[in-house]
Amino acid sequence: MTKIAFIGAGSLGFTLELVRDILTFPLLEDAILSLMDIDVERLEWAKKGVEKLIHEGNRPAKVEATLDRLEALKDADVVLTTILTGSTEVWRYDIEIPKKYGIDINVGDTRGPSGIFRFLRTINPMTDIVRDMEKVCPNAVLLNYTNPMAMLCSALQRQTDITVTGLCHSVQGTAMMLAEWIGAPFHEIDYLCAGINHQAWYLEYKWNGKDAYPLIDKAIKERPEIYQEEIVRNEMYLALGKYVTESSGHNSEYNWWFRKRPDLIEKYCTHGTGWNPGEYAYILKEYQHNEATWKEQVKEELARELGPEGLERGHEYAAYIINALKGGEMFKFNGNVRNTHLINNLPEGACVEVPVVVDKAGFHTIHVGDLPPECALLTQLSSGIEELAINGSLVGDPTMIYRAICHDPLTASVLSLAEIRQMTNELFAQNKEYLPQFKTHTV
Repeated sequence: MTKIAFIGAGSLGFTLELVRDILTFPLLEDAILSLMDIDVERLEWAKKGVEKLIHEGNRPAKVEATLDRLEALKDADVVLTTILTGSTEVWRYDIEIPKKYGIDINVGDTRGPSGIFRFLRTINPMTDIVRDMEKVCPNAVLLNYTNPMAMLCSALQRQTDITVTGLCHSVQGTAMMLAEWIGAPFHEIDYLCAGINHQAWYLEYKWNGKDAYPLIDKAIKERPEIYQEEIVRNEMYLALGKYVTESSGHNSEYNWWFRKRPDLIEKYCTHGTGWNPGEYAYILKEYQHNEATWKEQVKEELARELGPEGLERGHEYAAYIINALKGGEMFKFNGNVRNTHLINNLPEGACVEVPVVVDKAGFHTIHVGDLPPECALLTQLSSGIEELAINGSLVGDPTMIYRAICHDPLTASVLSLAEIRQMTNELFAQNKEYLPQFKTHTV
């Protein structure tokens, strides 16, 4: 039997998606699914949802639920982390404080001042999870879905021998979107994608072995509905020549070009038709809504007849990876790993998102080489800022955090250095109780 521990199992929808996929593999259908969360009520609902999947799929898997992290982790083969440190009443200030200073944030979970402070709060419980793994399941693999992906994975990868990789659905999700735009069946598409999480680039995108970028270019330039779907990313492609992962809303935060003035936000970040065009505090509003309605949503989901379609395998990487690790078919995916000469023009040792092949022997990373210089410039800056913030957390130096935020493109396009210092101090004051790694909370 394979034991899979879900830390943060109260992320209900995502937990059930992952379990559904896991149970579709014969090698995993008798797995022990150990659910752990700090929220009793959410944990109980998660257990009910998993029990329903097991029952309707007629699988021999077993589910257990516990508030005790060590119990969930004990003898686990694989650990999945989907945690969030605090409710919206904790992390809303990551978005609201910068807004006072004129920085308009859409998501705020990856980089910039909001992503950095989410990292500073989250690295402590993530490190605790890894330390527990070292005690009770030292040979387990950690598959992390928690953001900010690159900073968390990089900080953990330099502190433990536990195998850690981060997974994000933006790579395969964007690849599917591009296939749809050009009318290609996705199984006929091959691509090479590399960079850092939420800022990786499709260096190659082929349909039946032939370069499909001319078709993508034609669709964006000649079909207004496609341009409108992803305005920010399409503008980035038209300027830089390669398509980037993750939504327009996310990517509008990671550069200087789209959110520094109200007129630009109106033009590029308001009228897109994709799932997240870039409106202010989009994810905060979504989480606040979900916190208010999650019980009703779960009750409806549990009452719904799944049928065969509801048990079909999706496209998240985790289940395919676990199946390969247990001796099933090898699998290629884009994972977040340490840069060991994988991308030449990104910082050595930083966390990069590159193709990885996994089999029973473990993870085998693929050397990419150089990113195109026009893409590398922005990616180098983002990666360097992340590494500076990680180092600041590890040594407990708030000045290093301030200096990292000073170089954030969106922040620097709006604020002076003195204003950035003031904002950083306010963010430290708001988050003080969550940041024990810092002896002082003033820059």
